[in-house]
Amino acid sequence: MQATVLLSYHPTRLFIFMNLEYLQLTELRKLLDNKQISSVELTKYFLARVKKSDLNAFITISEEQALAEAKKADDFINSPGENPFLCGIPYAAKDMYCTKGIRTTAASKILDNYIPPYDATIISKLKEQKAVLVGKTNQDQFAHGVSGESSAYGFTKNPWDKTRTPSGSSSGSGAAVSAGLCPYALGTDTGGSIRGPASMCGITGYKPTYGRNSRYGVISMASSMDTQGFLCLSVEDAAHITEYISGHDPKDSTTGYEEVPKYHKNLNRGLKGLKVGIPKEYFLEGMDPEVEKRVREAIKQVEFLGAELVEVSLPNTHYGQMVYAIICPSEVSSNLAKYDGIRFGHSTKNAKDLMEVYTKSRAEGFGDEAKRRIMTGTYVLSAGYYDAYYKKAQKIRRLLVNEFAQVFKQVDVLLTATQPNVAGKSGVAQNDPIFAYIADRLVVNCNLAGLPSISVPCGFARPTDGDTPSMDGLPVGLQIIGPQWGEQKIFNVGYAYQQVTDWHKKHPQM
Repeated sequence: MQATVLLSYHPTRLFIFMNLEYLQLTELRKLLDNKQISSVELTKYFLARVKKSDLNAFITISEEQALAEAKKADDFINSPGENPFLCGIPYAAKDMYCTKGIRTTAASKILDNYIPPYDATIISKLKEQKAVLVGKTNQDQFAHGVSGESSAYGFTKNPWDKTRTPSGSSSGSGAAVSAGLCPYALGTDTGGSIRGPASMCGITGYKPTYGRNSRYGVISMASSMDTQGFLCLSVEDAAHITEYISGHDPKDSTTGYEEVPKYHKNLNRGLKGLKVGIPKEYFLEGMDPEVEKRVREAIKQVEFLGAELVEVSLPNTHYGQMVYAIICPSEVSSNLAKYDGIRFGHSTKNAKDLMEVYTKSRAEGFGDEAKRRIMTGTYVLSAGYYDAYYKKAQKIRRLLVNEFAQVFKQVDVLLTATQPNVAGKSGVAQNDPIFAYIADRLVVNCNLAGLPSISVPCGFARPTDGDTPSMDGLPVGLQIIGPQWGEQKIFNVGYAYQQVTDWHKKHPQM
């Protein structure tokens, strides 16, 4: 990794920073509080990296608004009083988050010209912190996919190997953090869309308990599984960020009333006495042997730190991807019905009557993957098929929920791989409509059951489908799953692991 040097002159100081892009949030907070750097300078630094990057990680760069927010943050920092933890620190948001005055597309041409008149709740909370939004990241269209290749604005490249995908659907957010284009980035996770990019880009990705964070102002994919989290550089960063974006929201009736703890203050509890479940069904036939080896090494490291390993069984695990393949498109079909070419977004210019406004606007605006999911979901929900498919899928979903609940009476957390393979070549997922449902088979059950989960880097593995520029191979992720509202437990395990390993400090050659 070549050192990046920032030289900035100020009448009273000259400072030099090495690898500023990979400093963790506590380090950036200290620099800002000590007036060693200003938010405007920090924001310009990251904006320059974004504009120079060839990863296609961003759809929209909000430079003017970012610099205005940074100036306000500097004014606050220079005034008396304590600074909010995220004040003046740049971040990015997946283009599913509505941002007032900034284009929000969901990576779809049907929303190409949409500028929201309001902010998502999480964006509002970050504004209260005086955090600085540098732009909106690329993704799979409407979050439909596992590779980022269904975006209407071109696919995002993996920073470790630009011939490969960073996984999806939060592809741009994963690539942006991994490449040092921003310290953290918001994502969404409906079936693994945060944890997948985290695993394949060698960073930390956090999916909360369903109802921990507000969905208000975030474009819906599958409402009963959508969760709002983020990708960042470490578990310590994750513990800090979630304290400021979580909590009950009157605008979202699915958010819980549970108090948001000061997660970062309890990270040093250690793992002695903690029971860690190893679900045998999560070590799949066909899993890359090197990936499995890295994950099992990480599990042994957690045991060495004092945890007790317990083999557990989740026999209904293999039904998860099939249940998801029914419930997800059903909810997608319902949620995308509002895009009709009338109220907002793309409207066709070549319609003879009202019906053609609807049909042509949707045909022109939606991509192939969105159309597939709409048609599948509409079929599943139609008369005569609802009971045969959707209702049965919901019954099996309840079995999965109950199964997890029973296992968490025996153990505190579960440890598994995040993905069964390393990042794949571009084009593989795009050419196989079923790929998306298969690739997420280790992560999708958490969404069906509403459980918190985090992916942390645990090593590298050589790809089985060709060479890669990275001498050590490509990143592998360790997934830590907790019970509902068990965020503190997964943070503690991830933090303890990162205290004795340095995988999260490895970065791609850019």
